[in-house]
Amino acid sequence: MDDFLVVVVIVGKMIVVIAILFVLPIPLTWLERKIAGHIQQRLGPMRVGWHGLLQPVADGIKLLTKEDHIPAEADRFLFKLAPIIALVPPFAAFVAIPFGDRVTLFGTEITLYLSDMNVGLLYILAVLGIGTFGVILAGWASNSKYAVLGSLRTCAQMISYEIPMGFSVIGVVMLAQSMSLLDIVEAQAGLWNVVYQPLGFFVFFVAGLAEAQRIPFDLPEADGDLGAGYHTEYSGMRFSFFMISEYVIVVVLSTLNVILFFGGWNGALLPLPAAVWFLLKVGFFVWVFMWFRFTFPRYRYDQLMTIGWKVLLPLSLANILLSGIFLI
Repeated sequence: MDDFLVVVVIVGKMIVVIAILFVLPIPLTWLERKIAGHIQQRLGPMRVGWHGLLQPVADGIKLLTKEDHIPAEADRFLFKLAPIIALVPPFAAFVAIPFGDRVTLFGTEITLYLSDMNVGLLYILAVLGIGTFGVILAGWASNSKYAVLGSLRTCAQMISYEIPMGFSVIGVVMLAQSMSLLDIVEAQAGLWNVVYQPLGFFVFFVAGLAEAQRIPFDLPEADGDLGAGYHTEYSGMRFSFFMISEYVIVVVLSTLNVILFFGGWNGALLPLPAAVWFLLKVGFFVWVFMWFRFTFPRYRYDQLMTIGWKVLLPLSLANILLSGIFLI
């Protein structure tokens, strides 16, 4: 019976996480439009429901009823497969992401994570890299010059920024002596890693913007010169898969910033519950991602490569060296 209960709890947690992640883009799209409106001194959505709260519902209806168009010369199998490959990795990353330690519910102790992997951080970075294949396949299968250019940009951008991103977290691993995200959070019970690793945090955050393909690093989409980039030929629900994937990646990276550098669910000053602290921190980083989008201009592609290889990579290596020196 105990084994059966364990299986039920695990399946239940999986269903809850997947349901939340699928629903999450609905409020985030509304929030992003509102943030854009306030930054640009306009109202944002106002017409559909009170303060436009039903705008995401209207968008969902539009995507569901829109024609599912596939270009005549496209590779139909890869064209249909690409959105799924792009969507699955961000969801799979949450297998190793903890939202807290333990809670007791109806007399049963429940962990607020699906799995405490001893290589959880490595697993997440590896899984997020797989999502790039979905973008590349989408551009290639579309048989469109704009889509192909967008997918090629994605390939170069991900290689350029995933390397410094991986190096930037080595200092955190050295401090915690573990790649388990639970151990990393527990190691910050006294002082958050951002105090010890400000350089590592800077590199990780900037590389995360490029990983999520957000402005100023949204060259794979670049509506000004590529139409919409790799998903130019997509419509309806297939397009929505790419959109959901982008928002979930933003949440993943916001969560990683909090867990790796800002103490996870460890609080400071105010005596708030651990879950509240965690959600407030993650919400702040989601807001920062959106704020950046409507504040900074898009880089040229040569600037994008220069920042990745000539700025972030040396800084990440310097952070490893400094971390090693101070830990000796």
